[in-house]
Amino acid sequence: MRETILEVRNLQVEFSSDGDTTKAVDDISFTLKRGETLGIVGESGSGKSVTSLAVMGLLQYPGRISGGEIWFRHQANADPINLVELPPQEMQLYRGGDIAMIFQEPMSSLNPVYTIGFQLAEAIQRHQDVSIAQAQQIAIAGLQEVKLLPSDEQLQQQFIDTWPQTNPNSPLDEYKVAQLVKDHKESMLERYPHELSGGQLQRVMIAMAISCNPLLLIADEPTTALDVTVQATIIDLLRELQQTREMALIFITHDLGLISEIADQVAVMYKGKVVEYGPSEQIFSHPQHPYTKGLVACRPTLTRHPQKLLTVSDYMSVETTPTGQLLIQEKEPSPPPEVSPAEMRTRLTQLEQKPPLLKIHDLQVGFPVRSIFGTKKRYHMAVNSVSFDVKPGETLGLVGESGCGKTTLGRTLLRLIEPMGGQIIFDGQNITHLKGKELQQLRREMQIVFQNPFSALDPRMKVGEAIAEPLLIHSIGKSKKQRRERVAELLERVGLNADAMNRYPHQFSGGQRQRICIARSLALNPKFIICDESVSALDVSVQAQVLNLLKELQDEFQLTYIFISHDLSVVKFMSDRILVMNRGQIVEQGTAESIYREPKEAYTQKLIASIPTGSPERIRSKN
Repeated sequence: MRETILEVRNLQVEFSSDGDTTKAVDDISFTLKRGETLGIVGESGSGKSVTSLAVMGLLQYPGRISGGEIWFRHQANADPINLVELPPQEMQLYRGGDIAMIFQEPMSSLNPVYTIGFQLAEAIQRHQDVSIAQAQQIAIAGLQEVKLLPSDEQLQQQFIDTWPQTNPNSPLDEYKVAQLVKDHKESMLERYPHELSGGQLQRVMIAMAISCNPLLLIADEPTTALDVTVQATIIDLLRELQQTREMALIFITHDLGLISEIADQVAVMYKGKVVEYGPSEQIFSHPQHPYTKGLVACRPTLTRHPQKLLTVSDYMSVETTPTGQLLIQEKEPSPPPEVSPAEMRTRLTQLEQKPPLLKIHDLQVGFPVRSIFGTKKRYHMAVNSVSFDVKPGETLGLVGESGCGKTTLGRTLLRLIEPMGGQIIFDGQNITHLKGKELQQLRREMQIVFQNPFSALDPRMKVGEAIAEPLLIHSIGKSKKQRRERVAELLERVGLNADAMNRYPHQFSGGQRQRICIARSLALNPKFIICDESVSALDVSVQAQVLNLLKELQDEFQLTYIFISHDLSVVKFMSDRILVMNRGQIVEQGTAESIYREPKEAYTQKLIASIPTGSPERIRSKN
């Protein structure tokens, strides 16, 4: 029997502000054994991250633990200690050492002015009595363990294999190989956070977290901002590290499909409470609580093609009593009708018969890479000789990893980035070199919904002003009253109340802010909208609502979409056809079904294989 490492009993966390008290965590309990993974899943605001911060002793004012116990066994056969009762100075002895944490955004967790080697060594020296040189060696071993650095043997072989081609007149002896290996490892320690990709930065954070060999590792949304392929790599890495080190792991996410890939036990949180708790296979195969059923159902899958996605609200209704108690009423939704293969073929045939709304020919976009003296040295081709058509009323999916050129391509189509070559023909007009008033007029027909709805809205402008701004710029509406009526109409169409126009962006949730951005994009009655990762930052249930809304708006206004994402399951649900992009080029294209059923390129196959499904078969194979 494995020993229990962590036991949380009746934990309560409160936040007080202006005389009001909010229970962020309300009487939750769970246990975690050595070598076991507990998945905590729920939407934003459910209390997942607050629970982890309470365990780490990192709650900031006005948050406080108002009740409950957190028992942690830091040594085998030793009596557990109650972390809630520890003074801050004593808690520091455990935090970062026996209990470590990986945060959601690695770039904001690392200091940009220090090298990663300095920051790793600093964390190691804080909990181990070692010299700087020893701390650097431990840091290098950690980077090799998380596979950011190859092993010494692999590096040696790499230099032996490549040396003759690059240095044919210089012999390579054992001393020189050893020096090359040493220099390569030290060069990684000398790099700054901005010189690494998101996946590499997350590996640095994992190396920092495991550097002191913790008994308990908490991973708080560690893959949310990463591509599905990098996400799969991080999940495999955490699983491997856990098995070799016998760590207990708490993995926090809003994605049930992802939890299924790694967790042994799952706790589903809603409004601060654990509404369902049990083995991973049981939670996914036979969910009991309506909230869990809604979370499982609302994620798009690659094997089905429903006309719309079910959401949490289809499974339950919630009322709040005068005393603040939640009353949950379960509902039995009818499965949405499937789009039949015959219907898909008919739609594709109808689209094929239409002349293109957008025609791209040999488009090229490059960014200058400058030398240290500031002169242009060469161009990095972010979009390299890309050609495709988009038909009126079609949704064209554009999928690929970060850095493949998706966003650059989308912004170039709107002339937000200047192309180096090629043609962009929109509605029969070559818009490649439009300027001034002609380009401004084009903006009425082409719009974009950005990935981050908060940064896409001016925090100093009320929502009504933000949506009315394009109406003012293009002189639409004879009076302020007419523009306000148009704004109210748009807000109601995207599922928000008209009185929302008098509030500021920070007063809305992420999903509501994205609806506001969609309303703004519709203000000028455009023909064509680019959705650039427009649901990537949203909870899966809110994501389902926004995807359903986009489909409804397309039918109502005959919109044409380019839907950009790295998530192939979301793109498949939305799209008629899909383009797969890699390193600035279109490597595969076809109907949404054919890309999934018969992917021809190895890159596409890798993207599909990386998608967490949450299916019982995948869970059983994992176990």
